[in-house]
Amino acid sequence: MKNLIDKTRKERHFKHKPVVAIVGRPNVGKSTLFNRLIESRKAIVENTPGVTRDRIYSDVNWDKHKFTVIDTGGIVPYPEDDNQTLIKDQVQIAIEEADIILFLLDERSGVMPDDREIVEYLRKCEKPILFVINKVDHEKHELNTFEFHGLGADEIIPVSALHNRNIYELMDKIVNYLPPYSDDTGDAVEDIIRLTVIGKPNVGKSTLVNYILGEQRFITSPQPGTTRDAIDSEFEYKNKKYMIIDTAGIRRKSRVSDSVEIYSVKRAVNAIERCDIVLFMIDGPQGPTHQDARLAHLVRERGKASIILVNKCDLAPEHLADEELLSEIVPERLRAIDYAPVLAISAQTGDGTADLFEIIDIIKENYYRKITTKKLNMFLKRVIKKRALPSLDGKELKFYYITQVKTGPPVFVIFTNATQPIPENYSRFVENQLRTEFELAGVPLRLLFRTRLSE
Repeated sequence: MKNLIDKTRKERHFKHKPVVAIVGRPNVGKSTLFNRLIESRKAIVENTPGVTRDRIYSDVNWDKHKFTVIDTGGIVPYPEDDNQTLIKDQVQIAIEEADIILFLLDERSGVMPDDREIVEYLRKCEKPILFVINKVDHEKHELNTFEFHGLGADEIIPVSALHNRNIYELMDKIVNYLPPYSDDTGDAVEDIIRLTVIGKPNVGKSTLVNYILGEQRFITSPQPGTTRDAIDSEFEYKNKKYMIIDTAGIRRKSRVSDSVEIYSVKRAVNAIERCDIVLFMIDGPQGPTHQDARLAHLVRERGKASIILVNKCDLAPEHLADEELLSEIVPERLRAIDYAPVLAISAQTGDGTADLFEIIDIIKENYYRKITTKKLNMFLKRVIKKRALPSLDGKELKFYYITQVKTGPPVFVIFTNATQPIPENYSRFVENQLRTEFELAGVPLRLLFRTRLSE
């Protein structure tokens, strides 16, 4: 592979979706609003690894506008312990990433001293701030919101995240402030397969990138933390264009201390956002760890296609060096990305990488694959015959039809008569059948259910 890489490379940068950060003191309803904006019924219970533990990301489409929303931890202006300090640090990172800030306040408690401190803190960032007053469950409660103008807000937006009140109006306000963005990437970007290499420190990320590029492009060292930034490199392999991003190792939150490393981890997370496929490296001798599992959740939350690379396979214990056992053990321990194929490699020598780019090409095709509604509905009929729909509180459950609404990753919507969540085991069954039927290896699937009360 070394001699097949085109040496004419340059740094390349891609447009980012606009970012909206939800910020406020604790217990004002930030996560409830976040779930409402992304139209998710699922409570967020899994913290993100490393310094991103308290920042959760999700993409939103509204009126042909696309943007990313960040849920953050509650700000305490004057932290009294290390945990509050770290949360404030993470909120600061979210603010730096954001194009717009939603400053969320609580109508029931009124303006609190911490709210005044926070608004002064936010104004120093010199970014658009939307003052959103939450828990305004009824129109008559809007009379109680005028005191919030005392924070210097020209306009306040009363909402109830819990009861979905004025959320559409809020979305309209958000898109009015969004900076220009288009995901019409054109041929120059679409022809390039974007890869990001991630993993804990010292698993061999830079060594793998150097091997692929055929030169000592990045400094490598047994000392963890050598890579401090996410760096883009373009290359060609077998007449196809690729971009690969080497990232800083993402460590456990408790081990992330200095501001430089916090910035490095932030850049690594951004690199995941920009890629098509994550090359997820784990240490062969050590095997998948709890930190790897948490990092896998980050990849799944970002909706990224993945390949798991077990590095230093020549040094791994026998059960992790055996590829047949490897394909069973690793997905079991990294359940969040159990859709990812597993390869045992040596980044130092290139052993095991012969099929890597063939797999990458297949997964890229799966990631952006569009399946016709006709094929999907024929599939849905077969699935229901294979396993009967469950009943909900004695009511007969019906699936009317299925359609694909998004690619990269594939998102499917099933219209149903259910007014409560579909049982997780049946939802998982349908997802697994989708993956098998349409051979969607390597990519996460998102399956949504929408209520249609009549046929």
